[in-house]
Amino acid sequence: MSVSRSTRAVVRRGLLGFLAVQVAAVASLMGADRLRRMLRGSNVPTLAPADARVHELAGRGDGSSVLTTYTYGATLFEDMIAAIEGAEHRVLLESYIIKNDETGRAFKAALIGAAERGVDVCVVYDGFANLVVRPSFFEFPAPIRVYRYPLWNAGWKIFSPRKQGRDHRKILVVDDTAAFVGGYNIGALYATEWRDTHVKVTGAAVWDLDNAFIDFWNVHATTAKKPTGPLRPLGSATWNPQVRAHRNLPHQLVYPIRALYLEAIDRAHHSIDITAAYFIPDHDILSALLEAARRGVTVRVLTPKVSNHVVTDWLSRGFYGQLLRGGVQIHRYTDHMVHAKTATVDGQWSTVGTANIDRLSLLGNYEINLEILDPGLARGMQDIFENDLRGAERLTLAEWNRRPWVAKVYEAILRPLAPLL
Repeated sequence: MSVSRSTRAVVRRGLLGFLAVQVAAVASLMGADRLRRMLRGSNVPTLAPADARVHELAGRGDGSSVLTTYTYGATLFEDMIAAIEGAEHRVLLESYIIKNDETGRAFKAALIGAAERGVDVCVVYDGFANLVVRPSFFEFPAPIRVYRYPLWNAGWKIFSPRKQGRDHRKILVVDDTAAFVGGYNIGALYATEWRDTHVKVTGAAVWDLDNAFIDFWNVHATTAKKPTGPLRPLGSATWNPQVRAHRNLPHQLVYPIRALYLEAIDRAHHSIDITAAYFIPDHDILSALLEAARRGVTVRVLTPKVSNHVVTDWLSRGFYGQLLRGGVQIHRYTDHMVHAKTATVDGQWSTVGTANIDRLSLLGNYEINLEILDPGLARGMQDIFENDLRGAERLTLAEWNRRPWVAKVYEAILRPLAPLL
């Protein structure tokens, strides 16, 4: 018995010691990261907004949509605010982060102005992501309805997967005529200093995003501590398989975005271009990318060299060696934070949305991604990817193998944290 107790004590001390090492590693990385971000430049290299008309399959009615891609936040925010200012019936805004700065206040003023014109306005934001924002900022005058996705949603069901995850979505729907979705949060930082991708949708596909907001609102806001009334669609659904919105719904244990990526990667014949703000692939996605490279597909992954989450950067690096040895190209965006969550396959298939390639997004958070099957939109996405490569450095296997031993130690210490993120 004494030997058993002694063994347990040694194991316990070892685990606590390793945890302390991990905490120290994280703290040191965060300190160095703060300095790097202070030295970062501005003026993000971007392309002008581009339109692509996506047609419904022949013989099924008028189901076409126009998709406009945005790669510069200031331009996107101008168009979003203009859409709110032109609203006639309803504005639905859902954003993971809304900063209390000049950009956030401009959105708030536009929403209040719409309500004063008699427009029905509903706002959703995530409580955890906005902890640093004064609660008074989210106080809107009646009749604007606001739902704060709670900081703690599990109650006593601590281990229930249905109660986990954040509301990481970014959706704006105006009437039943225009909708916006993508990676951009709302704030001045994102307007000019981050590289991200968003899409504006007009036409038939607006219904998908309208319905996504309504379903979330009717499940959560109507059952909150201060419940609000349900919403109903303004338009009607059409069948347009060329543009679909896929939603991760933790409360239903539904996570289609991961399957969306896996199926597209498995179908690839020629090329896979992925832009990932936080790239921590699980076993299946990692294996699918390596298998695609083995069968001759050109696989390129663009990720930030230094992101706003330094620990995530180091966890991502833990996969670089295996990817590079398997023939996958890794390009690291320099000088700026690339926050986009996009992919294009074979010049035919594209996705733009809110989900990162990590466990939190693919198996945890409320997320939404558009899946678009259209060569015109795909060409535009490839132009964006090629333009981004001009601001990136390609990492070679030889360079990776020459990295300092200190980097290898950090990777080894932090690697066990990967399944958590």
